[in-house]
Amino acid sequence: MTLTLLPDVGDLLRLSPQYNAGTVVELLRFLGASEVWWATGLDPDHPLRDALPAARIGIRDVSPDWAFADAEYHQLTNFLNQYPQGRERLRAAGQAERALSAALAEPLSAVRVTSPELLDAARAYHAATRTALDEGPGTRWQERRLSELAAALQGQSGVVLVALDDLPGLQTLIPESILPDLTNFAPGELSRVRALVDRAWQLNEGDDLGALLAALDRESGDLVTPKAELDAAAASIHLAVGDLAAARALLERAAHGLTDLPRSLPGLTLARLGQVRDAQGDRDLAVRTYRAVLALNHAPAIARETAEAGLKVPFSLEIPATD
Repeated sequence: MTLTLLPDVGDLLRLSPQYNAGTVVELLRFLGASEVWWATGLDPDHPLRDALPAARIGIRDVSPDWAFADAEYHQLTNFLNQYPQGRERLRAAGQAERALSAALAEPLSAVRVTSPELLDAARAYHAATRTALDEGPGTRWQERRLSELAAALQGQSGVVLVALDDLPGLQTLIPESILPDLTNFAPGELSRVRALVDRAWQLNEGDDLGALLAALDRESGDLVTPKAELDAAAASIHLAVGDLAAARALLERAAHGLTDLPRSLPGLTLARLGQVRDAQGDRDLAVRTYRAVLALNHAPAIARETAEAGLKVPFSLEIPATD
């Protein structure tokens, strides 16, 4: 019985054209996995919480709830920050974290996230943090947490999704575990379309908006990135330049194409549609749209916050003046 450890990079999936939620789905299909052991973070808005169920890949949670460890970590750092020696220890830990962040800032791919170079960077980060702050609250109880994970996975087989920085430690505790053999793997259409939409959601100054809109319009969508999300992403571009009519038309089309999966999309789409209707002065319909967001079984935190704010104060869009 073999466990294959697949690295998770959390929200960096949204920023990595070659290692995004679509790529992970393709990797799991390449590995022949119809389900995955979830041994990474408990963030309900994790991009794979949307992508995997939408792709009909099951999730089996084994990650223990160690949220209290974050609170203890912050208590420790606040305490240490009161003393010169404590601040020196925090500087050493901060340097280790910056080194890992720098390694993760380089372009990610399926090959790179499983590379000895990046896994060694994760090992070095935890070793330096442990040296600076000791095992316990300073490491968010990593040794105990990984021991619990290893025990939960004892005797199991399949693919385990594990936070990249936890992977080396978990592999040590489960010596029979392996990394995926990516010799014949190449990202495909799911990865490409996901990268396009992730890019459209994060506009930068100087972007060719016309090219982005044309690219979005050419796609028909798939299970991970359906047509409704392509329309919603295009609407966000129109909204960014103040074209409310085009944004509303696309969002209303997206709303009519919504299904239960991906589970975050209805909330995000309706919250933005409520804002556009508000900005056009259609307050009654905007309020009903915000309430529809709050009535959903699942809506991302940002969608709920947007809807709650919209119910209190009508949304207005400020368009910068142009010469």
